Order: sequence, then C-alpha cells, then structure tokens
Amino acid sequence: MRSASSRIALLMAGAAALAAAQSARVPPPAPTGDLDVLPVQGNVYMIAGAGGNITVQIGEMGVLVVDTGLGSMSDKVIAALRKLSNKPLQYIVNTHFHQDHTGGNEAIRKAGVTITGANVTGNLTDARAGAQIIAHENVLDRMSAPTGKQAPTPADSWPTETYTSGQKEVFFNDEPVQVIYQPAAHTDGDSLVFFRHSDVISTGDIFVTTSFPFLDLEHGGSIQGEIDALNRILDLTIPKHDEEGGTYVIPGHGRICDEFDVVEYRDMVTIIRDRVQAAIKKGMTLEQVKEAGYTKDYDVRYDTKTGFGSAASFIEAVYKSLSKKK
Repeated sequence: MRSASSRIALLMAGAAALAAAQSARVPPPAPTGDLDVLPVQGNVYMIAGAGGNITVQIGEMGVLVVDTGLGSMSDKVIAALRKLSNKPLQYIVNTHFHQDHTGGNEAIRKAGVTITGANVTGNLTDARAGAQIIAHENVLDRMSAPTGKQAPTPADSWPTETYTSGQKEVFFNDEPVQVIYQPAAHTDGDSLVFFRHSDVISTGDIFVTTSFPFLDLEHGGSIQGEIDALNRILDLTIPKHDEEGGTYVIPGHGRICDEFDVVEYRDMVTIIRDRVQAAIKKGMTLEQVKEAGYTKDYDVRYDTKTGFGSAASFIEAVYKSLSKKK
C-alpha cells in the first residue's frame, strides 16, 4: 500500500490535471507548478501535472511513454524522463487525440530516437527520426488533414505507426505491451495500454477519477462504447486481496487506482445510463432529464460544475448518445 503522503500527492496531481481542458478544439490553459513523478509497480511510473497523466515504462532497452501531456509542459516532461532513465526514448503511445494527451508529441518525439530492429537487434539508430508514435488510425485522422487542407496539429506530432482494429503489440524492456482498441468509447480512437509483466493498465480518458466521463460525441464517442471499454478494463484487472492492489490502473486524470475503483466508476456510469434510458422511453425531453437530477448521488464526487466532465455535460452526452437513430 502507498503512504498517506503519496496518496495526498496523487490527489493534488489529479486536481492539477483536471484544470487542463480535454478537447482538441479549445486550447487548454497551461498547468502551473512542478510535475509529480510516482512509481506505480514493475517498470512503470506515472507523471502527473502536465495535462493528462503520462505513463512511463523504463528498462535496459529504453523508454516508452503513454501520452505526452500539453505542449507547454514538454520541457518539464523531458527533464522528468531523463531523471528516470538515461536510456533513449523509443516509443510514444497515444491513447486518443485530445491536446492534453498529445500536445507534447512533437517536442517529446524529437527528444527520442528510432532504433531499427529495437525488439530484436537494438542497432541502427536514427536520432533524426525521433521516437515512434503509435496510435489507432482514427487518432492520425483527427490530428492530420486531407491534402490541401490545414491540419489541426503539426505533422511532426502525428502518429508514425497506426493500427485499425484489435490491438497493436510491442515487446519492449522484456515486457509485452498491448495497445488495445476500444471502439466508440470516449472518442472513436481510444486505446488501452496494458503492461503485462508490470501488471499496469493506462486508460487515457476512458477512465478518470476527477470528473464524470467526457463523451466526445462529435468525434465518435458513445455511452455504450464507454461502458464496454470500462468492462474491458475490468476483464484485464485482477485484485491481489480484499479487492485491493494487484493490477494497477493509471487514469487519464487523477490518482493511481486498482480494480475496485474502476468497478465503482463503471457502476456509476451504468446506473446513470439506465436512468436516462428509462427517461427517454417515457418521452422526457433533454431539459426535463437535466432537471431530474439523475446524477445527484454522485455529484459531490464527480461534478466539475462547468465544462467537460460536469454533470450537465455528461447527462446531455448520454441523452444524445442514446437518442441517436440506429
């Protein structure tokens, strides 16, 4: 179990991370203060305070990071990575495309290298190429643009290696790493990242501890996909004893968790989904559903009052997701 001081630091880090907006459409404000670098277990660490949480795997072969935080925090993130390891940064995995998780891609990628045959021979280094960026193909689609159009992000921040379904596998630092696609969850390009030997899952914004879910309907998110993804996390997690410990879960924002935390979150999301579904069957309008207070028993814990992750925005997203024509 972690010390009380560690838990306090995690809660403070979660509050700082929540200040970063979770949409690629609105430039989020830069966080203030230093980063928190916390050991999780095995070869895995968490960096909090750079926007979305950043997961770091270190070992003899090099460094792999999941998400890169906001661009304004890249220098601090790179400095934190160098304190953790003097080995080369070789891989970046993006859980989705929002700026608080991909804004540091360009700078952090340039701080890394591509090593041809890294999983086999570990030679033929090309520092000019920077680290490889792995993500679902929909992340690349959201960050880039068709020829002749202005892309929303610089080309050097785009994923360099994508997959379209199922999962992408990397064997790095003597550990199998699975990048697992979760269709139509928080967005249409979400991936879970499972470090099998360390027994740690990085969830991106599918799971957070600081707010209600942000369902980005405009970019392919849905309430059923969100619940399916939370259930997939639970399929992968195994508690050590008395529902504590075992597999650790790094959320997109907030503190380090275990299976029971995800169970509570999944149950909350499912209960609210069922309440809204029942209201729709009764013919209630969106405004009536908003006024019904279907989140009140969870508001103290999860309601951010305004913006993404607030009770009002979550209820609206659930209503619209359930109301879509099949």
